[in-house]
Amino acid sequence: MPGENLTRAEAEERRAIVETRSYEVTLDLTKGAEVFGSRSVVRFDATPGAATFIDLIAREVREVTLNGRELAPSDVWADSRIALDGLEESNELIIDADCEYTNTGEGMHRFVDPVDGEVYLYTQFEVPDARRVFAVFEQPDLKATFQFTVSAPTEWKVISNQPTPEPIPHEGGGSATWGFEPTPRISSYITALVAGPYEEFRDELVNSEGRTIPLGVFARKSLWGDLDADEIVRTTKQGFAYYEEKFGVPYPFAKYDQLFVPEFNAGAMENAGCVTFTEVYVFRSKVTDAVRERRVVTILHELAHMWFGDLVTMKWWNDLWLNESFAEWASTMATAEATEWTSAWTTFNAMEKTWAYRQDQLPSTHPVVAEIRDLDDVLVNFDGITYAKGGSVLKQLAAYVGIDEFFAGVGAYFRKHAYQNTTVDDLLTELEATSGRDLQAWSAKWLETAGVNTLTPVIDTDVDGVIRRFAVTQTAPADYPTIRPHRLGIGFYSLQDGALVLTESVETDIDGDLTEVPELVGRNRGDLVLLNDGDLTYAKIRLDSTSLATAIEHIADIADPLARSLVWGAAWDMTRDGEMAARDYIELVLRGIGSETESTTIRTTLGQVRLAAASYVAPETRDAQRRRVADGLWRLLEHADAGSDLQLQLATAFALAASTDEHWDRVAQLRGGDIALDGLDIDHDLSWQLLVSLAAGGKVDRREIARALEEDNTSKGSEMAAQARAALPGHDSKQVEWAALVDSDELPNTVIRSAAAGFVHAASRDDLAGFVGPYFTMVERVWRERTFQIASYLVELLYPAPLANAELRDATREWLREHGDAPAGLRRIIAENLAGVERAIDAQNRDAEADEER
Repeated sequence: MPGENLTRAEAEERRAIVETRSYEVTLDLTKGAEVFGSRSVVRFDATPGAATFIDLIAREVREVTLNGRELAPSDVWADSRIALDGLEESNELIIDADCEYTNTGEGMHRFVDPVDGEVYLYTQFEVPDARRVFAVFEQPDLKATFQFTVSAPTEWKVISNQPTPEPIPHEGGGSATWGFEPTPRISSYITALVAGPYEEFRDELVNSEGRTIPLGVFARKSLWGDLDADEIVRTTKQGFAYYEEKFGVPYPFAKYDQLFVPEFNAGAMENAGCVTFTEVYVFRSKVTDAVRERRVVTILHELAHMWFGDLVTMKWWNDLWLNESFAEWASTMATAEATEWTSAWTTFNAMEKTWAYRQDQLPSTHPVVAEIRDLDDVLVNFDGITYAKGGSVLKQLAAYVGIDEFFAGVGAYFRKHAYQNTTVDDLLTELEATSGRDLQAWSAKWLETAGVNTLTPVIDTDVDGVIRRFAVTQTAPADYPTIRPHRLGIGFYSLQDGALVLTESVETDIDGDLTEVPELVGRNRGDLVLLNDGDLTYAKIRLDSTSLATAIEHIADIADPLARSLVWGAAWDMTRDGEMAARDYIELVLRGIGSETESTTIRTTLGQVRLAAASYVAPETRDAQRRRVADGLWRLLEHADAGSDLQLQLATAFALAASTDEHWDRVAQLRGGDIALDGLDIDHDLSWQLLVSLAAGGKVDRREIARALEEDNTSKGSEMAAQARAALPGHDSKQVEWAALVDSDELPNTVIRSAAAGFVHAASRDDLAGFVGPYFTMVERVWRERTFQIASYLVELLYPAPLANAELRDATREWLREHGDAPAGLRRIIAENLAGVERAIDAQNRDAEADEER
């Protein structure tokens, strides 16, 4: 039986039979807390006499009528499919069912606000979850119009892809019906419905064709006072102007609403004209500039999707990357060029590229154009290759063909394929036409092969530092041996008056295993040589020994934030690859992070230094190195500028790194006000972070966590209380939380995610040894019994990675050997977990060797 899966071959076969025209979907949201009514009228053309199926996941199916012929649900409905046979050239299908609300963030999610008891609903359909709400041919290349009619409580707002109509009250009051106009032809996964007593902010803009586009911003009542809707609209208008100018194609939908919804799994979702966002972007407490900039990038990412993904959609999910990579690239371009966040490419390097390089070195790496055999494949491919490597490659492609030619080709692609489905070749065809370049060889090297290259300088100088030979070696991993062409900058930095300044820079082409750069002969090498200066290509870079020593001593003196980010990244790659001792990386961070100005660089680097101390140093020095990191962060915190972004980040990082009674005493004093740092406000979110730290150290109990929740009885408070409880030490306490996560399906998605983070807190290492066996016992069961999103959270996040030892490595290898027939998505997550442990052990060995060398 197919279960809930769908293969590409099945989708292609169905597409050869079916041409969808329209859906009329009627939803009744007044039937209580468990189910809602769902009635679909589907009109489609088909090959006469053929048979196929339509998708639906429901609690009950009451009616299936095909062309006036009633089909018994018990005969035709099984798993997630309703079988259809005897199709005619033109067909009308009616399906009436009850579908279930979820608490997993998939399908129709139902949330009850603990603050005021109000109910809020929203849908999330990507990849295959429209079928949890209505009967649908659930594949992206069967586009149709969608007309929604919704019954809901009168006091609710009801928002969908088309402008919201005036509701028609029902007799007796209490509820009403909203009848929306049909959408343009779109794919099912970008349809949407959001309902509840949301507050709203209204505005509008006039677009490039003179059409007025209504704009809306929505959030639930208890968060409304924290939402800076005017700032969101300002960013949106900047994005509209930028994209319409660069794409040369007007915005394709009737309106643009942005809705901040509770318990959302992702950052946002590009539903056509009805974008949903995580409530993380509603700032109830002070947040870092990294988070504020990320919200801007996310707003512009989803807006870019209105053209790339919604107007023109991939034919099948192997081109998912084309949607996401383009939105990553375009949103970074728009952020850097149309907003105040002009250093967006530095952020991209620090965050997205770090993610991409990590993903590209996992055993699950894949080409940018991935082989997607079925829905199970695509569910695990929302990863650093699809988003960040693809975005990096598109940046390089834009430089290769020329930015003006790139935008011209993209605009031609939108005009030619509006409201249709495409493959990557359709885009490359338009870019070849505008640029005159043959892109087939480029595509073969960059899109159709996996792995990341490493570039290393070969420098020979005389006693005065004058270069006698300069070359660049390029290597590739044995499993993915592709050697690629790179256009990159080479920068030479010298110490002048206490600053590391760029004194020479060249751009050159690198190809092959070894590339000589004769134009650099005769120049002074300076104090630091930086490959990929300007971050033009996608590759790991190495620092020669002189440059590495300079970086450790003087990284804070590099004036250019992008150059600093590249050095930070090179040092981290060398640490992860066992070429630089983790203790030396710790030294680099503690010396330099206090002077870093880029918020995302700080955020990324602080996370990496905690990982280095917890998992990458020699085990016999781990306690000392963790103490060293926390002590260093505290000293930096004491001297950070009052109210600065760095101060807030250091406070959180210190709490996360705390590992001794002295550290936790300081955390308690900060939280209680006995230590007051000028400019550091212990607001709701920071107070919770400090409390989680204290819980991990065993310095508070469940009663104190309960008191904190009483003071902040919000959804965010519930998530953080769950994290704090899960962080409490002791096997018995951990067992209680384990049971709540693994043996029950009552907890909603975001509470599970938060609690899992607390369960594997770095301070919990000693307790986690007792959960290695239970982890491997539970993984197949939860994969089978829970939805994909929840199962993936549990399998990925409950892995006891902080152990980072041979016992965990061997147990993981054994499970993989003995479960070769386990679902591919499950094996992928566990193999990725194993790769992290293996890398940690290699780094530990390198750190131990460095200790012996000294």
